[in-house]
Amino acid sequence: MSLLIVLWRVSPLLAPTQAIPAFFGSVFLSVTTVSMLLLILFWQNVPHHTWDTARLVTVSMRQAIFLGIGTLIVLLFHIYGLLTWWIILLIYGVFLLVELALQQ
Repeated sequence: MSLLIVLWRVSPLLAPTQAIPAFFGSVFLSVTTVSMLLLILFWQNVPHHTWDTARLVTVSMRQAIFLGIGTLIVLLFHIYGLLTWWIILLIYGVFLLVELALQQ
């Protein structure tokens, strides 16, 4: 999405209604994609799991989406000036607890 804004030559300072959603969309997609690939590599190397490829991709995708959403929430808190280190721990802790509940 950010590529489209650059191609259309839209300045983020002149058109924030287009630039800010494109920024958040590209951050979400990049964090989700990179973390999903890393999580797939991680779960393939865990010896006590005997998951097939479909289960491996499903679990990694869910965890990557949680990381992406958590990162967006952290960025929103930072933009509004509300971010502290313990809020970051609480945000990712909530997503960790949800993931642990879904694993059971």
